[in-house]
Amino acid sequence: MFFLNALVIVSSVILCCLLYLLRLPGMELLGITPNWLLIWLIAWSVKRSIWQAAIAGVALGWIYDGLSVGNPSHVLSLVTVGVITASLNKERYLGEDFVSMALIVFVMAIMAETIFALQYVWLQIRSFSDVWQDYLRITTTSAVITSLWTPAIYAPLNRWWEMIAD
Repeated sequence: MFFLNALVIVSSVILCCLLYLLRLPGMELLGITPNWLLIWLIAWSVKRSIWQAAIAGVALGWIYDGLSVGNPSHVLSLVTVGVITASLNKERYLGEDFVSMALIVFVMAIMAETIFALQYVWLQIRSFSDVWQDYLRITTTSAVITSLWTPAIYAPLNRWWEMIAD
């Protein structure tokens, strides 16, 4: 069962990478596509320890940087999102349904885009005024489209992980 689970994990990450590279009709909103790796990370981190979420954030950040421009890096934002998601006391505050997962993804997408935008300013890649001009549009659009597509990744992965846990 270990090898089958590893195969599901690796193949689902590869699927998210392929979806990141595709621009299919209905997957785009104002030129922004869902952050598939963020959805995968949150689906993973919801039922994992903080360390597992942080390691997944580093790995997915490196993959993301390999698929896109690596400066600034996506590692910091994905590690932060993974750690915070793993820290949530989901049993107390949120159920494990699609609505609560979409809400978590919405908030974490805003956080990830904010961290990414701050890196542009901090590393002096772009000026604050240039970043701010694009920030609101990119952040809200990314959060909306990513949270809307959350069930497409979360539902099958969650079902699989519940099945192997029993």
